[in-house]
Amino acid sequence: MNSSGQNVEIEERQIQKKSDSSRVLSTLIKYTAYLLIFFGSLYFLVKYVFPMF
Repeated sequence: MNSSGQNVEIEERQIQKKSDSSRVLSTLIKYTAYLLIFFGSLYFLVKYVFPMF
């Protein structure tokens, strides 16, 4: 379909990897806190609430 006389434009994409260490660390701390809260509440349910039934 493309003849050798046609000008074909090629789209260039540049992917920039964001590796801001402070941002990565704050995200890691945030999700670690989420996991601790989740497992803490799960432990509370198993240890204290479920034995009541």
